Amino acid sequence: MTADNNLKIKAKPFIKWVGGKGQLLNQIEKHLPQELYHEEFTYIEPFVGGGAMLFFMLQKFPNIKRVVINDINANLTDAYSVVMSNPEGLIKGLNGIEHEYLSLPNEEYRKEFYLKIREQFNSEALGKLEKTILLLFLNRTCFNGLYRENSKGKFNVPFGRYANPTICNEDVIYADSELLNRFGVEILCGDFEGTESKIVEKDLSFFYFDPPYRPLNTTSSFNNYVKDTFDDDEQRRLANYCRKIADKKKCLWMLSNSDCSSKNPEDLFFEEIYNSFEILRVYATRSVNAVASKRGKLTELLIMNKPVIGIEEVALC
Repeated sequence: MTADNNLKIKAKPFIKWVGGKGQLLNQIEKHLPQELYHEEFTYIEPFVGGGAMLFFMLQKFPNIKRVVINDINANLTDAYSVVMSNPEGLIKGLNGIEHEYLSLPNEEYRKEFYLKIREQFNSEALGKLEKTILLLFLNRTCFNGLYRENSKGKFNVPFGRYANPTICNEDVIYADSELLNRFGVEILCGDFEGTESKIVEKDLSFFYFDPPYRPLNTTSSFNNYVKDTFDDDEQRRLANYCRKIADKKKCLWMLSNSDCSSKNPEDLFFEEIYNSFEILRVYATRSVNAVASKRGKLTELLIMNKPVIGIEEVALC
């Protein structure tokens, strides 16, 4: 595939990730700071996840001057590095494992193959390319396309029963690689506070935060997709970080999280820790719950460093 062909393919997430923002991009776009349309800026995403917002921003704003992405999950950040630096090797490996998997005669053999790959992913010392091949295979064949680790940091999502999963999306990998290279994206792996060092005081910076969501109830656990828990203390630490960078002259940010008060009107956790910033409600459809009846539309919060107190309802799109 040539570079010209790459430009015709829309870049989008090469990996499925819980809480992906693809369906919210139209609503988020309406509330992006107007400054982004008028001058060059640095885009920083401290919880990059699947990258829906990243790829949207890179295609929407050719005036982005610098890009920094970060995540605590080394397997994920290594995957971005591989997509950026070695798309050919990744595609070759994925095509091989896809052919082997889809050639198996029945679901029982596929499950056995899946569990073997999962064990290999968790136990063997692998290079970035080999590990990324296994990660994307598991991502496309595991239950609901989830990424989840146990307390020992081992990937533990069960087998998913898909008849004909697309394990290698060559067009998307090439398109993503071209875009990451065009902007020279800097890839970090670590705590979100490490991104502060990437702020250049004289330049406009825009942060988008998509942290692990605070659970709406005690049975929700998708703030724990890696072994390290992102609990209420971590949410407060993030809010303090947002306040810190908001004090910088040319630093803007936007943050997504769960709307706890819509579930429990007395739970004003986010209204309190972001009490001097603008808080909007946007509508999302979430489908990670194993119980189909518990999936559907719900509100999420969109918080920005504009000094407006209160919550505004956003019309359902």
